[in-house]
Amino acid sequence: MSQRETWATRVGFILAAVGSAVGLGNIWQFPFQTGANGGAAFIVVYLAAVFLIGFPAMLAEFVVGRRAERNPIDAFARLGHRNWKIVGVLGTLSAFWILSFYSVVGGWVVRYVLGSATGAYFSGSEAYFGAISAGPEAVGFHAVFMALTVGVVALGVTDGIERSTKLMVPSIVILLGGLAVWAGTLEGGAAGYAYYLSPDVDVLLANLGSILPAAVGQAFFTLSLGMGAMITYASYLGRDDSLPVDGATIVVLNTFVGLLAGLVVFPILFSLGIEPGSGGLGAAFITLAGAFAQLPAGRFLGVGFFVVLLLAALSSAISLLEVVTTYLVDNTDRSRSTLAVALGAAIFALGVPSALGVPILSWYNAIAYNLLLPLSVLTLLLFVGWADTDDAVAELRRGTDLSEGGAVAWLWFVRTLVPLGVLATLLLGLQSLAVKAGLLAAPLV
Repeated sequence: MSQRETWATRVGFILAAVGSAVGLGNIWQFPFQTGANGGAAFIVVYLAAVFLIGFPAMLAEFVVGRRAERNPIDAFARLGHRNWKIVGVLGTLSAFWILSFYSVVGGWVVRYVLGSATGAYFSGSEAYFGAISAGPEAVGFHAVFMALTVGVVALGVTDGIERSTKLMVPSIVILLGGLAVWAGTLEGGAAGYAYYLSPDVDVLLANLGSILPAAVGQAFFTLSLGMGAMITYASYLGRDDSLPVDGATIVVLNTFVGLLAGLVVFPILFSLGIEPGSGGLGAAFITLAGAFAQLPAGRFLGVGFFVVLLLAALSSAISLLEVVTTYLVDNTDRSRSTLAVALGAAIFALGVPSALGVPILSWYNAIAYNLLLPLSVLTLLLFVGWADTDDAVAELRRGTDLSEGGAVAWLWFVRTLVPLGVLATLLLGLQSLAVKAGLLAAPLV
């Protein structure tokens, strides 16, 4: 068995975890989910989900990962709870599943960086998306994106993941911030800010049954929860790092980037009279590419935006591949590079159907959002809250001045309110899947 790696610096861990969180979920999914679920009404529920559900759940993943110093599957046996191994299996399965279609979307991003530089989509953004989003070309760029991801993971934790995310995460923030400043100068953009930042209570109350699972699923997706990523990254941590401080830093930075993405997207859409939420999973590509085609310096702006999207996509994809790679690194004598290549090939194969049709990719995405992620997070919370209580409290307090009362309050939250919220989300998500499959004519709630 090969020697287990660790982070070279604490900053490296934080940026890697932020990079895992700040991915396509923030810039691809977040504006679409916001636009499709009532704008600022969605933001209110999303922010509540991030801080009341996502943050406590992230700390739960951290305490498991750092104490076990193992991959998500082996962590529970290492902690003396072999019967809870299913929790790690669910997380690893989720990472494998999500990366398979995530890589397809990453391939779209690579294609759009090139298309922005040449102006290829300027004559018709919808037709361009239809041409490149499915079929042999989509499969080819799916392979390109997966190869980039494999290349970084194969280099290892310090030389690959830590070094790359130290470059990518600051670049994402700087480029996105520049685009947000520019978007603020657009005529008509004020309506976009109003839609994005002024919640309508009536919309919120009337659509809470659909907004809640979308918002909680978005929180899990953007924070990389339920995928084994935070367990894996915490397993490389030193014993003296403060988990609450690191977790809070990651959550705040991730949320800031997600909100910043909205400050770019919605002023652009409203300045050009484009309906928010239109375009489905291709919204960021169809609507924004169409916007860049109509704006001065559109090629330059398009390249800048899609480079940000590519960096974000890669930083998250790296963490997902690391989840499944670290299991084999911990349990075989094969080299990391060999394992990363083999797993990358398997994930690529699983994703090929979603590269052949956007409706198939939509199903992959719906299964992840509505079933795999909430189920994985729920089982982890039950483990930490009810089976590993004393050790979890002690691990959370290690390396910090957090009082025992504060840690116990967190544990109470993890074992009661947070699982109830996740359970409600899971049930509503299953309802959404049933409606999507035609098993229900309309939502019951």
